[in-house]
Amino acid sequence: MMINITEAAQTHFAKLLKKQEPGTQIRVFVINPGTPSEECGVSYCLPYTVEATDKELKFEHLSVFLDEISAPFLDNADIDFVTDELGSQLTLKLHNVKIPKVSQSAPLMERVEYVLQSQINPKLAKHGGYVFLIEITDEKFAILQFSGGCNGCSMVNVTLKEGIEKELLKIFKDELKGVKDWTAHQHGTHSFY
Repeated sequence: MMINITEAAQTHFAKLLKKQEPGTQIRVFVINPGTPSEECGVSYCLPYTVEATDKELKFEHLSVFLDEISAPFLDNADIDFVTDELGSQLTLKLHNVKIPKVSQSAPLMERVEYVLQSQINPKLAKHGGYVFLIEITDEKFAILQFSGGCNGCSMVNVTLKEGIEKELLKIFKDELKGVKDWTAHQHGTHSFY
């Protein structure tokens, strides 16, 4: 795992960190990785916000923390601090923003999540929605939660049973019995229908 941070960016971060609470470092993260609403960001990482599963990358004047979900998407990312006639700005270039492929021997949760992120969510994104996996029950049901335009949509049951369930059962026919919706649907202006 590696993130490339130029000397200029490291100097910029070091200056900012001197003005923060002692022990504060930098966190680089990806929100909604592998989806059309994917975003990458940089924030301060206070010592008490570091999780046991975070990856720490040590540089000369600072450490960079990556959460477990973001880390694979940030591999070989480039962070630079560019100064030109228009001013200065921090730039982040991700080279691995697509969903990392999971092996057939990966746990069922990972394989189902991969299909949701790579095949289902791009279709739902056209309607401003997405779905994520909550759990797989002992009874072999994938428990899903809808968000965005799917939350409160009048077509969500059709999407769940005729779209998502059929696709997942075709791929995981011996491992899943069906899907269930865990969402507390609230109709509003965000809903697709």
